[in-house]
Parts: sequence; C-alpha cells; structure tokens
Amino acid sequence: MGKIRVYTNESVNVIIAEGLKRRGVDAFCARDTGKLGLTDEAQLVYAASEKAAIFTHDTDFIQIAARWMDEGKTHHGIIYCHQKSYPIGECVRRLRMLTSVLTSKEMVNHIEFL
Repeated sequence: MGKIRVYTNESVNVIIAEGLKRRGVDAFCARDTGKLGLTDEAQLVYAASEKAAIFTHDTDFIQIAARWMDEGKTHHGIIYCHQKSYPIGECVRRLRMLTSVLTSKEMVNHIEFL
C-alpha cells in the first residue's frame, strides 16, 4: 500500500477535495461520486471499497469505527476535524501534510484527528 487516498463525505466542503487534487493528492468527494445522501455507515463502506481514508466533520464516524473494530470489520482510515477548527485552506494544508507522512497501510483501522 502506498499513498493515502482521501474521500470527503458530504459534511465536508467540496473545495477541500479540489484543493487536495491541485496539490497532487488522490482525493475525491461524495458529490463527484454520486454518493450524496448515503448513511454514514454506507459512506464508510464506500470509502473502504475504494481503499480510501474518509475525511469528515461528523463524529458519528468515530462511533461507527469503534463498532466495526468490535465486529472485525476493516476501514481504510478516518480523518476527523471539527468543522469550525480550521478554515478550508488550513484543512487542505494539514491533510496534504498527513498524506505525505503516513501511508495507506498505516491508516487501516486508524482514526486521525486533524
């Protein structure tokens, strides 16, 4: 496994995925993949099927990840940031940095707080 792919769910401004793409990160969003309106669990299933870490502002993903761990299910990482913690540009910068220091293998079943 190599570089982290980043999938942003619908709670995240699409500009973040676009900013990551412009900086060479393999990033995509729920809007562009036709995944708007899916449940949080379905979003995580989709991200896992794409071998992508999901970037979200939704704390429900942390609870889902804990349940998945108990059930022996695998995800490819959750990156959480409270929506008001950082402006868009800072989120892009921090996500870009994260993708340059961690591998996709290191993100498996891992939760990272931005």
